[in-house]
Amino acid sequence: MVDDILLDVQHLSHYFKLDRHTVVKAADDLSFQIRRGEIFGLVGESGSGKSTVAHCIMNICRPMAGKILYKGINICDRRQFCKHKKMLQTSRQIVFQDSVSSLNARMTIADIITEPMQINHIKPKRGSLRNEAQFQLKCVGMDKSYLDKYPAGLSGGMRQRVAIARALSMEPGLLVADEPVSSLDVLVQAQIIDLFKHLQAEHGFSFLFISHDLSVVRYLCDRAGVMYKGKLVEEAPVKELFENPLHPYTKSLLSAIPIPCPARGKARVQWKNG
Repeated sequence: MVDDILLDVQHLSHYFKLDRHTVVKAADDLSFQIRRGEIFGLVGESGSGKSTVAHCIMNICRPMAGKILYKGINICDRRQFCKHKKMLQTSRQIVFQDSVSSLNARMTIADIITEPMQINHIKPKRGSLRNEAQFQLKCVGMDKSYLDKYPAGLSGGMRQRVAIARALSMEPGLLVADEPVSSLDVLVQAQIIDLFKHLQAEHGFSFLFISHDLSVVRYLCDRAGVMYKGKLVEEAPVKELFENPLHPYTKSLLSAIPIPCPARGKARVQWKNG
């Protein structure tokens, strides 16, 4: 049903001009939808355009063509965006890949988490900004002893938890996570993925999860789209995508997933770009 669609990306295109003769089509006539309460995975190799799509959805960069409708509002239209600016700024949140550069090194953890509330003039529900920060930390598995620390004193996994807490402080309708675990070790990756799964089930937000790791997407997502050179070459429910891939590139990606016992594995599918 139309009412179930939270995010509707229609014919999105965004190009980068490297020089006079070279243009990179980071997003090329790309369309997909995310329903309310759904986890949608966007997968593909590095350089396929996944992050560009995320940046366009978050208004970090403006697409050259197409529409992005959030709750029926075209966020690419300056007039519509300005009319609903506060809602759009608070209701869409992003967690970046690099927690070092996305967290202000000169701010305490408490200030980092509550900064969006101060910018958007949102009154804390729990009496004070510090209480709000403490509550959000608890939600991501951290205690109040971290409130007065700085990002440099935290591990990569802890910094990413802080970034998640900051995003959740806005109670978003849509959370975008752009390769949020790719720079973490395997054990911490599993912990963060389980945290995402728990938080999404608890809060019910729609979730765009961007990754190159197909195993994670299979575990976490409801539906997924596969990107290759700026195009969405295939989109399907995760179970269907993994059991019956249609596009040759998707088949190639799936065959590249590590097999615990290679001697018993299936033959690899070679992808030749024609």
